[in-house]
Order: sequence, then structure tokens, then C-alpha cells
Amino acid sequence: MEVRSIYRYARISPFKAREVTREIQGLPVSAALDLLTFTPKKAAFLIGKTLKSAIANAENNANLKPDGLVVKEAIVGEGPTLKRIMARARGSASRILKRTSHIRIVLSDEIAIETRETRKAKQQAGRKAAKKEVAGETREGAATVADQKSVKPKHNTKTKK
Repeated sequence: MEVRSIYRYARISPFKAREVTREIQGLPVSAALDLLTFTPKKAAFLIGKTLKSAIANAENNANLKPDGLVVKEAIVGEGPTLKRIMARARGSASRILKRTSHIRIVLSDEIAIETRETRKAKQQAGRKAAKKEVAGETREGAATVADQKSVKPKHNTKTKK
């Protein structure tokens, strides 16, 4: 079963918040809370608040135990931007964009626990497979080039005047 929590209009840039959400995706809830507790960023505090809210939703609304939950999704979307003006030299002004974000966390008890080590191992296996495919294509390309060289082109006996 899936449980979610959304923190809307958080006063932080989505770019800064996504950096933290990438780290907790796929982790068990206890590990994600530990990681957020020791991350020295404003985004970590806001995401931790949202994660705790999702855990409370799971306990109270869905009757789930928090130790079996995993962070299935941690998504940061862009919210409305507040546009402000700062006075500049010679009577001009420049615009300041104060960005907001929507933080959405989805917890699930159905997903197998994926740690950072297993995620890295999957990525490395994918890279090795991609290298093998590229190497296989170059071998096939070399064979077709060799076949083309074996066929001699016909020369025209007529000369241009």
C-alpha cells in the first residue's frame, strides 16, 4: 500500500531541494530519517518534516508499521515564483525571483529495500552492458567495411574531354 504526504509552497528553490531528495529515494524510512537528520541543509529539514508527516499518515490512516516502509518516491516540483524588485544604481531596478517548491513523498511497504550499494551495482552493470553493445556494433561495422573493400569498384573506360 502507498501513503503520501505533500508539502506545498515550501520556500526553497526546487533545484536545491532535489539534491537532498535524490539521496533518500529507495531507502528504508529509518535510514532516510537518519540521513536527513545529519544533512546540514535547509532542504533536509523541510523534507524531513514531510517524511515524518508521511509516516504519521501511514500509521494513523493506513495502519502500517513504520519499520516496514520504504521511500518509493521523493519528488520536488516547481511552485509559483514570487517576483520582487531590488533598487539598483541610477534609478533602475532588477528583478529578484523567490522560488517555491512542492515536495511530495510517497512511502510504500510493497517495494524491496534498495540501498545505495545495490543502486550503484545496477548502474555499473548497465554501463558494462552498454559498453559491450557498443563494442559489438563496432565489430559489425568493421565487418561491413571489410565486405565493401573486397568488392572492387568498376572503372569507367570512357575519358572525359
